Amino acid sequence: MFHQLCYSWEEDDFQLLSGIERIGHKQPNCNKTYVMYHGTTRTIATAIRREGFRQSSDGMLGRGVYLSRDLNKASRYPIDPSLPDSERVVFRVEVNVGNVIAINYQGHPRQKNWHDGRYGEVYDTAWCPPNCGMTRSGMEEDCVWDPSRIKIVKCITPTPRQMSGNPFYK
Repeated sequence: MFHQLCYSWEEDDFQLLSGIERIGHKQPNCNKTYVMYHGTTRTIATAIRREGFRQSSDGMLGRGVYLSRDLNKASRYPIDPSLPDSERVVFRVEVNVGNVIAINYQGHPRQKNWHDGRYGEVYDTAWCPPNCGMTRSGMEEDCVWDPSRIKIVKCITPTPRQMSGNPFYK
């Protein structure tokens, strides 16, 4: 019999502290704190724990720290098909989102300059709603300008599971 090792991403139920929220697909409310997730490699996770989060140099929403309120989305990062799940981790974090802007279509005039006062109001977080055409996955995404708004709560690792069966017969 053939045994294949696969991984699943699960999180234990946890108690939210007062004033911290989980939110589904609604736009985050300004100046609230939410549970979010950030996927990375084990190696980079060690550096993040030691030095804190750093802004990415660029991305769909420009510079910032990319997060999602969806554990399933975060567990896909970094996007690298050659990286085994056993080398991935996801941080559960609490984020004070500050002033939030919805970037809900490609080419939005504030897509990459939402944090820059030269272009209008300054925002702390850019939010892409689910199914708006901004992400291939159709899942929501958040980009936080100031890493000090992010507090690591827990590091989640995938759980190994054994699958039995012959891969040639289903």
